[in-house]
Amino acid sequence: MARKKPDETPEVIGLVGVGLDNRDGHKRLTHGDEFMLVGGSEETHERMQDVVIRLTESLKERGKRLRDAEPGEVADLLRDAADKG
Repeated sequence: MARKKPDETPEVIGLVGVGLDNRDGHKRLTHGDEFMLVGGSEETHERMQDVVIRLTESLKERGKRLRDAEPGEVADLLRDAADKG
């Protein structure tokens, strides 16, 4: 008899941003309750920070935290936040 899988609704519990273009040897790390940004050049890391700030503000305007939003909604908001940079 096959075991029944529990109903699992996908959720986003956090975001990780990784910058791979660091050439100055500086270690950059920014984290919050729902995200962690690692590495990158100064410019790349700053851009990742800007995107996370815009995403967080968009969610806040909707009265949500990252965990409260559907994965597709998070993807759309992330895309919008990145396009505004």
